Amino acid sequence: MAGPIHYEIYVRKHANSEWALLMAHEDRRHSIDTAEEIIRDKIAAAVKVTKETLNPVTMEFSSISVLRLGAPDPVRKKAKVDTPTGPACRSPAELYTVHARESLGTILEDWLRRQGATAFELLHSPVLAERLDAAGVEVQHAIQKVAVPEAQATGQDLHALLRLYQKLSDQTVEQIIKAGRRGEFMDPAVIPVAKIAENLQGDSDRAFKMGGTIAHALTGLRGSRARLSALLDLCDQAPQAGALRAMVMVPIEQILCEMLAGSWNLPDLFGPALDQGSTLAAVVRMVAPREVAAIVAHDPRLAMMVPPVEGPAARLGERLAVGEFPLVAAALAKMVLRELTSPRRLRPGDAEGEINILRALATSLTATAGRLLTLEEVQNAFIERSRLLVTADFVAAYVRGCHTVLEEAERLARLSDNVTGGASKRAAARWLEACVLSLRFEAELCATTPPPLHRLMALRRLQRSIEGAGLEGKSAENTTETLGRIGTKIAEETRLIAQIAKASAPLQQKLTILLRLATAEAAPVGKVNEMARAEAMRLIRLPETRQFLQTSPEVLASLRPMMKAAGLAG
Repeated sequence: MAGPIHYEIYVRKHANSEWALLMAHEDRRHSIDTAEEIIRDKIAAAVKVTKETLNPVTMEFSSISVLRLGAPDPVRKKAKVDTPTGPACRSPAELYTVHARESLGTILEDWLRRQGATAFELLHSPVLAERLDAAGVEVQHAIQKVAVPEAQATGQDLHALLRLYQKLSDQTVEQIIKAGRRGEFMDPAVIPVAKIAENLQGDSDRAFKMGGTIAHALTGLRGSRARLSALLDLCDQAPQAGALRAMVMVPIEQILCEMLAGSWNLPDLFGPALDQGSTLAAVVRMVAPREVAAIVAHDPRLAMMVPPVEGPAARLGERLAVGEFPLVAAALAKMVLRELTSPRRLRPGDAEGEINILRALATSLTATAGRLLTLEEVQNAFIERSRLLVTADFVAAYVRGCHTVLEEAERLARLSDNVTGGASKRAAARWLEACVLSLRFEAELCATTPPPLHRLMALRRLQRSIEGAGLEGKSAENTTETLGRIGTKIAEETRLIAQIAKASAPLQQKLTILLRLATAEAAPVGKVNEMARAEAMRLIRLPETRQFLQTSPEVLASLRPMMKAAGLAG
């Protein structure tokens, strides 16, 4: 004998992912429609619906596949082997390009993090070069990280590449150490940086030597706060304009880009107590201090969520505000977008707090759109982040602390208001629909407490939240209709309309309550509005009511707007 039946929806995010349970529902049609929407909105690569039937004897579920949609697993193609083009780098000079430094920063990330330095400093500091040369294992691992993939992709001989890159490493280290011994890297603490720039004017290696000079000023400094302060001090001492100023500011900007790109540097700069979301908000405030200050002044709640920027970070923000270091500003803005589109939680363990900080970031980034980022880039980033907010894990965490199903529905409505993008809106609407259409929701709302009028007002507030969230489609319609149906059921079971009409309360109070119910101000949109309207019309037609309204013009004036809204004013 079959027991309770429900339907489970499973998804695979990617073609090679494992099946993961998205949600369960009691209605077959709703489950199938949800699966079709998931594929249509491209939320997952594949989806399936199973029918789960409980055997009351064994208490085990038997599963039957009802629907499966999505492309089959892709056929893996063999990697195309291009004609060998030679090593990526052949000489030490090629390691100083932007792309080479980015690769160097990636493969030596752990070692550079322990040293508290950047790839630019490594290529200009004899001290760091000697340390890396002494760490033979680190060098060998770095060379293997580059040579092995390159050999596989291009078909070159692996051992030949290993020997080549080992020789290249030795030559680069030797070049940096020799430059240091010859005194090519001067100390800005001894000779003013402006004077150093004048001395290097016309030197063919001035970029290399000035880079080593700037790196020398950071030797021994630990922590991004102290290092940023030292770099900004050099900016204050730099020549005021022209090629000499550019000679100093360019290497400083390159170091800043690499230093601030490392997420481990941000806690020291803004404070270790900040979570990822607050840190990103502080970065936005540093990059665009004027825009964020303007919106904080008009929204005190935003001031509570966006941390203040102080110390060296504030000094850098002042320079960014006047147009200095455009590469740094662009890199930081891109970093914020990259973090928003990553799967990393902004406030782990606090789903509601994550919603709040995302609202703050959305407001701040939108205010800065056009200067650093386009509005389209900002919108796309939040559309991508919204996809993470409607996953099963996040929704479960977001409603975990709710004590009642009504509170859970209110939270889901707020979630719907805070996601953007058509697919995420529809997914949020499905979560809300599943909550409102559950037997638990109707059972709790039709209970004896709280008073029926309070329950009707709560349902109307929930309807307004759905309307304000901009939810559309069948799920939103079903939810709104269900709220109206439950409101009508509450009114009928409690005989609310009749009790209001028979109550010993003043006539004005009874009319006010009935008209608020009729105009969907104190009750959800549904049949209950017609019931209240009919009773209000009957009450108004009574001779004693007409006499009362004629002798109380102030009462009639207060009721007239609601009467017009209910279609009762003549």
